[in-house]
Amino acid sequence: MDPSDSDSLDRRTFLQRAAAGAVAVTSSAEIHAQEHEHQLVPSDPALRAKALESLLVDKGLVDPAALDALVDTFQNKVGPRNGAQVVARAWVDPDYKRRLLEDGTAAMAELGFSGNQGEKLTVVENTRAIHNVIVCTLCSCYPWPLLGLPPAWYKSDAYRSRTVIDPRGVLRELGLEVPENVEVRVWDSNAASRYLVLPERPEGTESLAEQDLAALVTRDAMIGVAKVVQPGVASP
Repeated sequence: MDPSDSDSLDRRTFLQRAAAGAVAVTSSAEIHAQEHEHQLVPSDPALRAKALESLLVDKGLVDPAALDALVDTFQNKVGPRNGAQVVARAWVDPDYKRRLLEDGTAAMAELGFSGNQGEKLTVVENTRAIHNVIVCTLCSCYPWPLLGLPPAWYKSDAYRSRTVIDPRGVLRELGLEVPENVEVRVWDSNAASRYLVLPERPEGTESLAEQDLAALVTRDAMIGVAKVVQPGVASP
């Protein structure tokens, strides 16, 4: 199984179990079984959005294929790929990294990334001694220009409420085990400030070019719920 598929299952399972009030780590076989047995009920806003989409499609005012392409662009291309470019540049350019940590907004603009939901950006760096994770306890504040659309689990009540109380437990349930000797810092986004995690650069990538490094960076690593790994190497 591709590691990214496993991560996706872990996050969907987390949401399903959180909704039932019983979040726990399960085996891959149990996860597959639960995927077929349960379905997370969309929130009221999501249901309204689906109803509106269906109405517009039925009236011929919206092409569902165009909607899918738009969502895919923001979720998998425009958003996360922008953030990945920022991370990769920081990995290969020490001066840029310094500017990024001092003023994330200005450094992001250097690469042409700015706009709605990203006017003020604070970048926090993961190291061997510190692991950062981002949450928004009030709603779902999120740096859209860099990360694309926020994932469903990021907006869930379970993630928003539990991450500030038990960050290690939540990270573990999402597939990331943080050693006890590593400090976990939680950053709460709000309407005035968004955050981006600068992940650790994986060992053994010294010979990779900037564009190849960017291809390794995932949205979840920039939120802080995963680490960046080399192809073929399982996430710790």
